[in-house]
Amino acid sequence: MFQSDASQRARFQPTFGAQVISEGRTRFVLWAPSAHTVELEVEGRPRMVMAEAGNGCFSIEASCSHGARYHYRVFKDDDQAGTRIPDPASRAQAGDVDGPSLVIDPQHYVWRNIAWQGRPWHETVLYEVHIGTLGGFDGVRQRLPYLAELGVTAIELMPVSEFPGARNWGYDGVLPYAVEASYGSPDDMKALIDEAHELGLMVFLDVVYNHFGPEGNYLAHYADAFFRDDLVTPWGPSIDFRQPMVRQYFIDNALMWLEEYRLDGLRFDAVHAISERDFLIEMAEEIRARSAPQRHLHLVLENEGNSASLINPRQYSAQWDDDWHNVIHVLLTGEHEGYYADFVEDATSRLARCLSEGFIYQGQQSRHGHSRGEPSGHLPPTAFVAFLQNHDQIGNRALGERLSVLADPEALEAATLLLLLSPMVPLLFMGEEWGSRRPFLFFTEHKDDLAEAVREGRRSEFADFSAFRDARTREQIPDPNARQTFEDSIPDFEARKTPPHNACLERYRTLLALRHREIVPRLEGAVALGAEVLGEKAVVARWRMNDDSQLAIALNLSDEPVATSGFGVGQHLYETREGVAVAAQSGRLAPRCAAAWLQHNPGEEEMSV
Repeated sequence: MFQSDASQRARFQPTFGAQVISEGRTRFVLWAPSAHTVELEVEGRPRMVMAEAGNGCFSIEASCSHGARYHYRVFKDDDQAGTRIPDPASRAQAGDVDGPSLVIDPQHYVWRNIAWQGRPWHETVLYEVHIGTLGGFDGVRQRLPYLAELGVTAIELMPVSEFPGARNWGYDGVLPYAVEASYGSPDDMKALIDEAHELGLMVFLDVVYNHFGPEGNYLAHYADAFFRDDLVTPWGPSIDFRQPMVRQYFIDNALMWLEEYRLDGLRFDAVHAISERDFLIEMAEEIRARSAPQRHLHLVLENEGNSASLINPRQYSAQWDDDWHNVIHVLLTGEHEGYYADFVEDATSRLARCLSEGFIYQGQQSRHGHSRGEPSGHLPPTAFVAFLQNHDQIGNRALGERLSVLADPEALEAATLLLLLSPMVPLLFMGEEWGSRRPFLFFTEHKDDLAEAVREGRRSEFADFSAFRDARTREQIPDPNARQTFEDSIPDFEARKTPPHNACLERYRTLLALRHREIVPRLEGAVALGAEVLGEKAVVARWRMNDDSQLAIALNLSDEPVATSGFGVGQHLYETREGVAVAAQSGRLAPRCAAAWLQHNPGEEEMSV
């Protein structure tokens, strides 16, 4: 349905792209500082020369509306024919990245849940999904009741921005404003978000502002100031965030997702690859300034730099805690290659530090020869998103194995208790909750020479790993461009109903229900009291909750029992094996197990180890 009342139009007014300004009238703006002339081509109409609007922008108003197809044609130097390009701020494409852009009126979709204001951050339980493997936006919608019943409170969508082909993780996007056509339309995405809100679920989106994909990005042709020639990232020339118009392009993008699509939060991918830290501050503060005071809006970082100073109420809510994952993975699997090498030495003490202070690396030098991180012990536990698995940690493996394949089942169950009952914010990856053994592989849909380069590049990444040093073994690494690689990554949802997966799923339901009943009401204002090493691969961690009760979690991932000096009497919340809690209170913690207690009003007699 179309809402024609101009007073109902979204208050967000983007700087770039096609903006419907009244019924039947659209304004177009393109930043093309390297071009001397720009024309607008709306299908079925003659070309129109756009006017220079200052700061390298070209603009025009045209008689067209929602659904109109268009291109720009840019002329630079002595080029007589010009180059036909999609709109870099296109809201949708009619086909792939090279196809026509579509005029999208944000008021075309009529929202049902207009009173939704989100949920507080401390209630968050994240569930990461890849939309394509679930059948697009409609496929994800079908899973929402199941996720709400499971105990999830927020789904996190891997990137939705238009990428080449129909199969991709989403991190190769080249049109950040456009919804990937193979997933559905902008209205389909809004319907997904609307229905999630109806069920009490928040929706987060992973956005990529550190690079563009290798195919379909024309920006350098007509806006060479968009990229730096003195700084290179793993994906090519660095985006030049020193340029005000470049900053505005990405800030507007974040505002579009939050205001037009009514998302509850954004996760910013690999911000350590953005050279201008002040851009991150500017973006967060502008988003916060525009947000209604009563709205719960959450901004989350992925940042190898562990910049604790960015996590505060004026800027970012939390950071994905890769340190948490990496050290737990080492303890569960014994793996020591690649980035796990930084977490092998004294791994148990590193875990204790992580549970006490959030980050392990707070300025120390890693094995890779550089120091990273800032002190984080002052931050609340909810400033850290903890996870046992996510798209990176599974999919960046050569064969995409999950922990259900790599780890001892009892030890993994113990680590899951820590994940779901600790005061850090937990994240699950689709299929984790029923112990899926299906891989999640790296997949793309490039063609010709680029497809070959991606295939060989993927295999060469693992040449230094002991299992793949031989060229013949590297040939076993699935071809990212093969359709079978994508199909092998589709979660086996039906398996959750059959043994042993149904028992695993029931444990997740039980733990999440326990979290919402006993942990979440006490979580806002909780502080870490410290964690102590009990033995090899064994720790006990404690937190003071907001009602002055104390939460303790004891974890033993080793194959041997460890001694404790006993725990104070408290409410047993959960134990992964019958009798574990009582035995631990008596002075012995069994192998491959975990238990959690809540001590009410401990007073002077705190729980001790």
